[in-house]
Amino acid sequence: MLGEDEQQEQTIAEDLVVTKYKMGGDIANWVLRSLGEASCSGVSSDQDYILKEGDLVKIDLGVHVDGFIANVAHTFVVDVAQGTQVTGWNADVIKAAHLCAEAALRLVKPGNQNTQVTEAWNKVAHSFNCTPIEGMLSRQLKQHATDGEKTIIQNPTDQQKKDREKAEFEVHEVYAVDVLVSSGEDKAKDAGQRTTIYKRDPSKQYGLKMKTSRAFFSEVERRFDTRPFTLRAGR
Repeated sequence: MLGEDEQQEQTIAEDLVVTKYKMGGDIANWVLRSLGEASCSGVSSDQDYILKEGDLVKIDLGVHVDGFIANVAHTFVVDVAQGTQVTGWNADVIKAAHLCAEAALRLVKPGNQNTQVTEAWNKVAHSFNCTPIEGMLSRQLKQHATDGEKTIIQNPTDQQKKDREKAEFEVHEVYAVDVLVSSGEDKAKDAGQRTTIYKRDPSKQYGLKMKTSRAFFSEVERRFDTRPFTLRAGR
């Protein structure tokens, strides 16, 4: 049995943990569902889609505790029978993306540079006759911020090569490593769907005249700060 002092310490520790998680846990990156060739948010939240065997599904989400953010994403093939192997382009592109993520795990460490990761991703993807999607960014995460100063560019555009500087990874930095590989072209195209996820730009000042607009903006600042949000979340 625990002594009184040990019991008291355990109770205090549990109280601190509960308080910590009550303090600010919430969604940091709203769920993105994509199917097949869609690279980002390919399924609208207001439309029904019945998944079928063989669909390639991508799910991307994030949470935060007191503004400290963690993202996770996964790609899988729907209803593949046990023991049945995924083959063809689906298998190639999934394997390429997986190995790119594994390369990032080994290369994103103190002393290495972001360009080393970019070079490794291109080599891995091309070895499977796939291509990294052009211009995709993996960003440094900070408290309340999903877009820190440092980035890792996947297959940079000509303009990105000019604008983005080399950066060295440092101890205790946090990154959301976003790998997106295609079995076709390396350029993503606008599918014409309406925007459903937004983020406040802290560098801009807004002169809102309507009372409802000011109230909504205050709610966004209070609840989400500079993190992504959906309009449904503000209702």
